[in-house]
Amino acid sequence: MGSLEIQTPKDPEKPISPVVVDGDDLSPIEEVRLTVTNTDDPSLPVWTFRMWFLGLLSCALLSFLNQFFAYRTEPLVITQITVQVATLPIGHFLAAVLPKTQFWIPGFGSNMFSLNPGPFNMKEHVLISIFANAGSAFGSGSAYAVGIVTIIKAFYGRNISFLASWLLIITTQVLGYGWAGLLRKYVVEPAHMWWPGTLVQVSLFRALHEKDEQRMTRAKFFLIALVCSFSWYVVPGYLFPTLSSISWLCWVFSKSVTAQQLGSGMRGLGLGALTLDWTVVASFLFSPLISPFFAIVNVFLGYVLIIYIAIPVAYWGLDLYNAHRFPIFSSHLFTAEGQQYNISAIVNENFEIDLVKYQEQGRINLSMFFALTYGFGFATIASTLTHVALFYGREIYNRYHASSEGKEDIHTRLMRKYRDIPPWWFYIMLAVTLAVSLVLCIVLKDQVQMPWWGLVFAGVLAFVFTLPISIITATTNQTPGLNIITEYVMGIIYPGRPIANVCFKTYGYMSMAQAVSFLSDFKLGHYMKIPPRSMFLVQFIGTILAGSINLAVAWWLLTSIENICHDDLLPVDSPWTCPGDRVFFDASVIWGLVGPKRIFGSLGNYAAMNWFFLGGVLGPVIIWAFHKAFPKQTWIPLINLPVLLGATGMMPPATAVNYNSWIIVGTIFNFFIFRYRKQWWQRYNYVLSAALDAGVAFMAVLLYFSVGLENKSLDWWGTAGEHCDLATCPTAKGIAVDGCPVN
Repeated sequence: MGSLEIQTPKDPEKPISPVVVDGDDLSPIEEVRLTVTNTDDPSLPVWTFRMWFLGLLSCALLSFLNQFFAYRTEPLVITQITVQVATLPIGHFLAAVLPKTQFWIPGFGSNMFSLNPGPFNMKEHVLISIFANAGSAFGSGSAYAVGIVTIIKAFYGRNISFLASWLLIITTQVLGYGWAGLLRKYVVEPAHMWWPGTLVQVSLFRALHEKDEQRMTRAKFFLIALVCSFSWYVVPGYLFPTLSSISWLCWVFSKSVTAQQLGSGMRGLGLGALTLDWTVVASFLFSPLISPFFAIVNVFLGYVLIIYIAIPVAYWGLDLYNAHRFPIFSSHLFTAEGQQYNISAIVNENFEIDLVKYQEQGRINLSMFFALTYGFGFATIASTLTHVALFYGREIYNRYHASSEGKEDIHTRLMRKYRDIPPWWFYIMLAVTLAVSLVLCIVLKDQVQMPWWGLVFAGVLAFVFTLPISIITATTNQTPGLNIITEYVMGIIYPGRPIANVCFKTYGYMSMAQAVSFLSDFKLGHYMKIPPRSMFLVQFIGTILAGSINLAVAWWLLTSIENICHDDLLPVDSPWTCPGDRVFFDASVIWGLVGPKRIFGSLGNYAAMNWFFLGGVLGPVIIWAFHKAFPKQTWIPLINLPVLLGATGMMPPATAVNYNSWIIVGTIFNFFIFRYRKQWWQRYNYVLSAALDAGVAFMAVLLYFSVGLENKSLDWWGTAGEHCDLATCPTAKGIAVDGCPVN
């Protein structure tokens, strides 16, 4: 190999001096070589007032907004990209106006500090973005454990103390950091562990920090788009909410149950349903502007396969599981007579299942959509493992083997200049978090139900899976989830206790997800040459702050909004329907309270759904066999079953109108504009996405504080929902449901 000159300046005021690096030190991954620079400037300040101010502000604001939106029908998630774009002009503004005077702080040696140590730099910007996103694994928006507090207070009508809630949220968020730190040397430092998802962030940071000499700068475009988004959202958000789901089939066939089942974007299959509301476009699936077109195509194919082929055939063609007795599209639970299941009636004083009352109501029934959703979820998990093993197994093994040889690339060598994190930091964090979690499970067991051995089992499960799932994510950008597996296992071992089940799922699944997210952020910092100790402290402080604000906002909303999360008791145009928490609650009933044996086992109606596990395992094997038999057919390996089967993984709580609008908008921007207006796309696409998110978020909060708190609402056709009331009706003869015609 040849050699390459890289530049590592010590002082931004001095010329950069070249350092010769052997070509063998370059990253072995071509995508990394094309995206990540091989230079570093260790003199750039990162521990600055600007970083702390904007980082803490961004973290607090995102935590507030994302938790505020989490309870709404369209729970928009303000992502890390929004922070990246929005904080750039603010950072440059602070660099222009803050005083540059240096001063001495007692206790910090002879070092001099300044509120303005120079131009706003990329490393500060990276830390601000990581700060803002520290509390949510892979952009989920808010702490996962808040859902436990919500279902206890809003759905079960029981109490949990603020202290127990806070301990539950913080320990589940921080626990994964402990073992993630111990695994850094295996999945962050090795060059072959390249984490494809981080390269999008690296590209955006570099694009934002390039000199912008255009007449329409990114900052100006962002401001204009933000004002437009802010101003428009008052229409679908308050004046004309029906625009959120334009289900025109319901308007044309106002008395047809079948037509409304087909046409409803919120409670049906969404045939032709559209929206003029950005929250509907970007909810659940995040902004389509930042999703590559090939991913949009895969989601579209899977969506059509499941929603427009599998469900209609099962419902109208086969009437599986007496599907006509229930709505075609619903995440509620039903009795055999088509009535909503009274969950409260089967919960006894000890917050466990009352088997006598359960026998009186009978088995729990699911809508055809909900039942198939679980089936495809089983298939997705199984197919992910098989697909990764067959199509990426050799690559993963070779890269892990190469990484274990200890050869460093240029990025790892450059990071050696910074003080590493002592291992005892992670040991202490892990020990303290486990100790506090054990106190929670022993002293406050009456509030969380989970026994101490459940915590230990969940921790072992998460720790065992963290390394292999991190390796899979680092090499293939696919992250298998443990949520269904954890709740299934605990439901078999410890049935009848809903809160114990969701706590086990959260400790087992979320701590692993937090660990993988933590490692992903560390790889971003590795590429951007951020001092490791700064990364650690920013992530840790951000997680504590975000979790605390998430809980405070949730507590406020749960105690101040009457009938929050009960869509049958709320006004028609109320946004506080908690779709995500409704699914979380249903899962606690299915897996915890009633237990998988009485739903998917010998005592339930849906035992056949377990065959989806086998189908998921065998599907990739068949595709792989065809690929080996016909190697010249290059389209065969493009069939990605985990993506196709998991395309509707966000349904529920996502609905058809979310998918319709997401696919259409994503195609417009990431196919047509990307292909025919590439220069515009390159400059403004991500900026537009961030501006739309931010504008909608600020207007939604303003509307809540100005008219929502005092229940000042309009009453006309445009505020009466999507006008698809019959979409939730059954079609079986003799089933009587309020508001539905009797067949």
